[in-house]
Amino acid sequence: MDSKKEIKAWHKVKISDRFLNAFRGMYVFYRTSRHFYILVSSVVLVLFFGFYLNVSNFEWMMLVFSIGFVVVSEVFNTAIEIDIDLTSPGYHPFARDTKDVAAAAVVLSIIIASIIGMIVFLPKIF
Repeated sequence: MDSKKEIKAWHKVKISDRFLNAFRGMYVFYRTSRHFYILVSSVVLVLFFGFYLNVSNFEWMMLVFSIGFVVVSEVFNTAIEIDIDLTSPGYHPFARDTKDVAAAAVVLSIIIASIIGMIVFLPKIF
């Protein structure tokens, strides 16, 4: 168990260091995510169609929210996978279930983002 002194030191991290830690976390996500380039490609494609089809401000808000929703889901999934790999290096059915549920959250966010994309883009295409 951590001593009170260690816990107090942990809470006294400077705000600037917290931001550096967050940016390091983004870098870790970039380095460890197998789907990072698919995410970036999807974002570029959505931005291209958004500008090309001249979507409204509200539609832009929905598209940006959808993109963020998928990216944040993928970041949480990556964090959970890193933690499970650390705490359960061998096979364990609960570790597998945890990873599968985290991956399901990403798939659900992609489905929701796809539905929003169809609501925004299909009327403009047809």
